[in-house]
Amino acid sequence: MASDIRPVSKYMGRYIIRRIGQMIPIVFGVMLITFILFNMVGGSPALLLLGRHVSPQALEEFDEVRGFNKPLVFGWWSGTRAYDDTPFDAHAGAWRALEAVEHQPATDDAPAHIRLPSGTHAIPLNFAPRANTGFRWVIEYRLTDTGSAALLFAEAPEDEDPDAERMERRVELPPAERWSRATVRFGSGAEPAGLNMRMEVAEGASLDIRRMELQRRANHPLDSQFVFYLGQIFKGDLGYSESMNQPIAQMIRQGVVPSLMLTVPIFLIGLVISISLSLVCAFYRNTWVDRSLVIMAVALMSINYLVWIVVGQYLAAYRWGWFPVWGFESWIYLVLPVTIGVISGLGNDVRFYRTIMLDEMYKEYVRTAFAKGVGKRSVLFKHVLKNAMIAVITNVVIAIPFLYTGSLLLESFFGIPGLGYMAVNAIMSSDVDVIRAIVLIGAVLYVVANLATDICYAFVDPRVKLK
Repeated sequence: MASDIRPVSKYMGRYIIRRIGQMIPIVFGVMLITFILFNMVGGSPALLLLGRHVSPQALEEFDEVRGFNKPLVFGWWSGTRAYDDTPFDAHAGAWRALEAVEHQPATDDAPAHIRLPSGTHAIPLNFAPRANTGFRWVIEYRLTDTGSAALLFAEAPEDEDPDAERMERRVELPPAERWSRATVRFGSGAEPAGLNMRMEVAEGASLDIRRMELQRRANHPLDSQFVFYLGQIFKGDLGYSESMNQPIAQMIRQGVVPSLMLTVPIFLIGLVISISLSLVCAFYRNTWVDRSLVIMAVALMSINYLVWIVVGQYLAAYRWGWFPVWGFESWIYLVLPVTIGVISGLGNDVRFYRTIMLDEMYKEYVRTAFAKGVGKRSVLFKHVLKNAMIAVITNVVIAIPFLYTGSLLLESFFGIPGLGYMAVNAIMSSDVDVIRAIVLIGAVLYVVANLATDICYAFVDPRVKLK
């Protein structure tokens, strides 16, 4: 026995260090994928949480606090809600408020755009852009007639003296008979920019604009949403829940205990019962006992999880009054949901572990043991169960990280204030930060569980070497 343990302990430290080094890029990739899913694919978190009827300035302030107004991963420029970058495909967007502006639908010769006739036109800003920040206009335009156009705005002097008078700045747009692109940079100084911002078109000319975008400048290329998110994670800051009005880290600390009080008993009781029944199936294989247990397992697998919850609550809690229907005040409130959790998962586990045990029973070493006169019980417990531990450990250890997330249905139906109940509320209220934090922690725990699985392999199987 000592000869088996010594190689494991000898290489254990080096193996763990090497695996941790491999886990770092994996965890980083998990963070990147989680970030992209919730920040890019899911749409604007501000719109999801605050709704579409909130003012653009309130949305901008929300983005400012959480870093959502920075470049996504890398770059110098990002959007701002100070101006609506509405495409002109269907209408003139915010420019509709100006009577002189005409919307031109798309034709074979030109894309949809707006036309500014000669005169001075105020740019429809939602609010003044943020102070002490650099901005730029990106304009795709053409001058349809001989003439000129210019962008006018008030800009603070370079010394940024708050008492200094703002200077009128005029930026001419180069003449362009075809669609061209111009970039106009400006700084807001100590006071907000955007004061008296106008587009001036010379007499006898008209200006066509097919795209006009206002962008803000980041402090440096790494001043991005992803870096901001990584900084929060490394500081242990998982974000702030707007729906619950408290830090997410605090919510997880409060919810993980009720979740574990529910899932750990379900996991342990279900594991012991399912392995025991699978050994019984292997012991009495091809008899009425084995067939009866298989029929029971298939029947349990065929009944929907939700049916167990509804029937259990109605009969055991409501009609018979054996258990409380709702709440989390003492251990008695967990008996019914734990029982339902064990029963609902028993069928699948028994079928899985029975397959493993029977697969071992038909191997050569078992026949050899029987040929040597070893008893059936000794073969089952000393040989079959021991050699089946690789598959058992794989199934068990990989399931452990998900215990912390609780059970969404059980916690929701029984009013248990765990992480599953919290996740359901976060989904219903579009609280993206809460969902993202739960997914991230679960993914990291899953990676750690894979390392623990490999280490357990080395202890139960001497053939596995940690090298």
